[in-house]
Amino acid sequence: MRKLALLIVACCAAVGLMAEEKTVASPSGELIVKVLCEQGRATYQVEFDGVSVVQPSALGLNTSIGDLTKGLSVAGARESKVVKSYEMSRTKASSSHFVANQLDVDFVNADGVKFSVTFLVDNHNIALRYSIPRQKDNNPKRAVVYSECTAFDFPQHTTTFLCPQIGPEKGWEHTKPSYEEDYEADAQMDKPSKYAHGYTFPCLFRIVNHSLPMYDYEPAYWVLVSETGVSSAYCGSHLSDYQKGIGYTVAYPDAGENGGYGTAFAAIPLPGNTPWRTITVGRTLEPIVETTIPYDVVEPMYEPTVDYRPGRYTWSWLLWQDKSVNYDDQVKFIDLAAAMGYEYCLVDNWWDEQIGRERMAQLSRYAQEKGVSLMLWYNSNGFANDAPQTPRQCMNTAIARDREMKWLQSIGVKGIKVDFFGGDKQETMRLYEDILSDANRYGLQVLFHGCTLPRGWERMYPNYVGSEAVLASENLFFTQEHCDSEGFELTMHPFVRNAVATMDWGGVIMNRRMAKDNNSRHYRRTGDVFEMATGITNQCSINCIAIQPNNLDELPQFELDFLKRIPTMWDDTQFIEGYPGRYVVMARRHGDTWYVAALNGTDKPITLLSLDLSPFFTSSDALTIYLDEAAKKSKKKAEPLLPVSSMKPLKPNGKGMVKVTLQPKGGMIICPQK
Repeated sequence: MRKLALLIVACCAAVGLMAEEKTVASPSGELIVKVLCEQGRATYQVEFDGVSVVQPSALGLNTSIGDLTKGLSVAGARESKVVKSYEMSRTKASSSHFVANQLDVDFVNADGVKFSVTFLVDNHNIALRYSIPRQKDNNPKRAVVYSECTAFDFPQHTTTFLCPQIGPEKGWEHTKPSYEEDYEADAQMDKPSKYAHGYTFPCLFRIVNHSLPMYDYEPAYWVLVSETGVSSAYCGSHLSDYQKGIGYTVAYPDAGENGGYGTAFAAIPLPGNTPWRTITVGRTLEPIVETTIPYDVVEPMYEPTVDYRPGRYTWSWLLWQDKSVNYDDQVKFIDLAAAMGYEYCLVDNWWDEQIGRERMAQLSRYAQEKGVSLMLWYNSNGFANDAPQTPRQCMNTAIARDREMKWLQSIGVKGIKVDFFGGDKQETMRLYEDILSDANRYGLQVLFHGCTLPRGWERMYPNYVGSEAVLASENLFFTQEHCDSEGFELTMHPFVRNAVATMDWGGVIMNRRMAKDNNSRHYRRTGDVFEMATGITNQCSINCIAIQPNNLDELPQFELDFLKRIPTMWDDTQFIEGYPGRYVVMARRHGDTWYVAALNGTDKPITLLSLDLSPFFTSSDALTIYLDEAAKKSKKKAEPLLPVSSMKPLKPNGKGMVKVTLQPKGGMIICPQK
């Protein structure tokens, strides 16, 4: 009898250690997630077309109500289907039809603490998040999530396209981290991150067949990892450095961010959820560039108070810098916006001291008489950093915001740009949300700079315009090195930063020289059409066209005509071809009109042998091609060979094909004749 009892106990223990697997597949059946609980630990695995693109990787949370990473068993699972259609603006498409299969897996740890993991799987995307219910006797009613062990472990021959996370209290006036570091292309997974703080979202991975050349343009698979749905209810996160056998794990903010104020973890009421972690998978880069998963799994947080207007803005600060923020120079850029038919003019830092509030009201009236609306710059401080620019202490408290935004509304200002945030803590996320919510009450749109990656915010907050969160155009003014790398950067972002969120890179730059006189300082390396095409490849619903007053006399008329009508709102986006950091060819549709744009970020010509235009234009369409032609010698020895812009009629062959050569650092635009 004793032996039988021991045998029963042993069998029960063995059952507890047996693997329990749950599976969910995409509607097409190609993308599969397998959730496994074995020896008390939960993992998931992703297969695409029968290939393991994410190897078994850890799941779980460490919380104040229990360790939810070990001693786990499956308590239940449910499958369902999600179908939703919605309209959206300010993103790469004006509508989405989301069809996904859902798997909810319930876990319980050895102490009886329950939680669930939800997976949504469409044909190219996975979104996963954790849910923690109230426990026994409807308690506790709150929890602290200290850390997350969610991992992303990729096959051995994977290369990376990543941007390093920098630590707190770094950079100018301790303004970092602000998502303004350099991406590195085609790096090995085991290469340590530059600052030993891991990597900012989004993170792109190329899973290669090791029998192919390392730089073959057709890898086995591409995987993009990011997150969405981060609000005041949670902190933002990033990825850790790679650890062999574990992969990359979700990492929470550094304790020193936001000047050390606020916790480095998340506090949530129960029942409560984490944000969504997203994985986009494709044989090509098409699903990466076209994904709408950041918006598919979130909902609007509030209704807009006004019909917010997209458009273009002029900006003196980029090349004329701080001294230009005076009344007379701003009149010049308002007049420039009016001459180009642009909707906005951005007045940057120090306006309260160098123009003054009384004259700012006068300047706003002048702009409105010209059909232009002002957007005004603000410092977010606060405590987060030591940035000295004013106006300060206008956006960091509810009382200050209410007073300031009421005044802005009274003088007809339509938007604000708020700069210098302190990281990704929940306390900082709360400030973003408070600014957006308060601004909506006064009909103000909001741009963020010196900031974090937006995570689904275009859909969540209807007056949100876009964020910098990238090593942006201002750096071209600062150094020749950044001018030299502009081609690399702007052929990288369609596949990473701009793939998951709007990006205010800050300027279609038409000056050849990075100076007010266009005749001194360092020089732009890109062709004029390259710059014009970035107005299409970079997506932001209020986009900076950083032309200067002198450009009205210096640029060819066909360039000015195109820049006058360039759209910023898109109804559809399609990837054609490209490689991160080298070149990109893509199409965007505004209304019924398609624009095909291409950038060559390299120092060598790239020939598109069979560019298929048939998905975008009919055989009867009269087309125009804007193209940077073969370079001519510069009159100035210090400058490189300069591409020469051209505009010509274009006639595809009977199959809708054309052959086009993209010059080094050159661009192309194809669109209907106007």
